Amino acid sequence: MNSRKSKSNNLIHAEYLSQVQRILRERFCHQSPHSNLFGVQVQYKHLIELLKRTAIYGESNSVLIIGPRGSGKTMIINHALKELMEIEEVSANILQVHLNGLLQINDNIALKEITRQLNLENVVGDKVFGSFAENLSFILEALKKGDRTSSCPVIFILDEFDLFAHHKNQTLLYNLFDISQSAQNPIAVIGLTCRLDILELLEKRVKSRFSHRQIHLMNSFGFPQYLKIFKEQLSLPAEFPDKLFAEKWNESVQCLSEDISVREVLQKHFNVSKNLRSLHMLLMLALSRITTSHPFLTAADLMEANQLCSMDSKANIVHEFQKFVQRKAHSVYNFEKPIVMKAFEHLQQLELIRPMERTSINAQREYQLMKLLLDNTQIMNALQKYPNCPTDVRQWATSSLSWL
Repeated sequence: MNSRKSKSNNLIHAEYLSQVQRILRERFCHQSPHSNLFGVQVQYKHLIELLKRTAIYGESNSVLIIGPRGSGKTMIINHALKELMEIEEVSANILQVHLNGLLQINDNIALKEITRQLNLENVVGDKVFGSFAENLSFILEALKKGDRTSSCPVIFILDEFDLFAHHKNQTLLYNLFDISQSAQNPIAVIGLTCRLDILELLEKRVKSRFSHRQIHLMNSFGFPQYLKIFKEQLSLPAEFPDKLFAEKWNESVQCLSEDISVREVLQKHFNVSKNLRSLHMLLMLALSRITTSHPFLTAADLMEANQLCSMDSKANIVHEFQKFVQRKAHSVYNFEKPIVMKAFEHLQQLELIRPMERTSINAQREYQLMKLLLDNTQIMNALQKYPNCPTDVRQWATSSLSWL
C-alpha cells in the first residue's frame, strides 16, 4: 500500500516539475509580455504614450528603438502592445503589421506581407498599380471605415530596421514615413535596430520625413538589479497549481541568490555582459539538471552550468594561427610567436576583445579565455570594406563565424 502511495506521489511530483520546466523555459526562450520590465521604465513610458496617441487620438508617429542585441527591444514593444490591447476602445479598432528585414528582403515581398497581415488580399485582387506608393496608399485607403477621422490606426513594427534601409531606393521606408508625416491614415512606424549609426543609412528624402524620435536601451542596471532579475526569472508565479511546492521552490531560489558561490558566478556573467540572453542560457542549462530525485536547483547546478557556458574556447591562439598558415602556406606568411602575441595584444588594446576572467600572474596569455566584443556581421562588413584583405583571410573568417 505504501509503495503504491509513494508511486502516486512521485507521479504528481513529476507532473509539477514538468510544469515548472515548461513555465521557466517559455520565460527564458520567448520575450513574454507577462514578464517584468527591468531598467527600461522611462523608455517604456515614452513608447506607450506615443502608441496611445496614435491608437486613441489618431496622431501619426514614427520612432526608432535602438540598443544592442539582448537589451530588451522586442520585450518592450511586446509589453506596450499588450497594454494597448487591454484598452477596450483600442483593441477592436487597431491593426498591427509585423515585418522583419531578414524575411522581407525587398519592398515587393514586404508589401505582399502587409496585404496578408491586414487581410486585404481580396480587396487588392488582380489590380495593377502604377507605383509602389499607389499600391500602399490603396491598401491604407481600404482600411477607412468612413470619413478621414474614423480610419483604422495601423501600427507598423519593423524588426531589423537597418536591413530595410538597404532596399532599393528605400521605397517602403519613404512611403511609410511620408504617410506618418501627412494627414492621411493614422499610423505609427516603429523600427527596431542595433545599429547606432542607423540615421546615416537613410537617404536624405527618407530622413527628412522621419520624426527623429529615438529610444535607446543600454542595459543600464547595476549588479543588485541583476541579482533581482535572477530571482524573478527563476521564481514561480502565484497561480502555480501546488502552492506548497511553489513556496518551497521560491524559498530555494531565495537561498540560491544569497549563496556566495552563486553570486560569484553571476558577478562574472554580469562583468562580461549584461545581456539577459546570456543569463537565460545559464539558467536554462541549470534547469536541465532538475529531476524527480533532484527537484530543486542548487549552487552546484549553477556552477556546472557556468562551466558549460565558458568551456568552448580555451584554444591556443598561436596553435590556431599556425594551423591556418599550414593550410594556406602558399599565400600567407608564417610569423613568429612573439609577433602573433603582439598582434593579439593590440586587438585587446583596441577593446575588440577582452578577458572573461581576471588574469593571474602565472596564466599563459595564449590560453586565456577571451570574449569577442563585436557582432559577427560587423567583422564581415569590416573585411568587405578592407581593400587589401587577403581572400584566404576573408574565407577563414566566413568559415569560422558561420557556426557562432
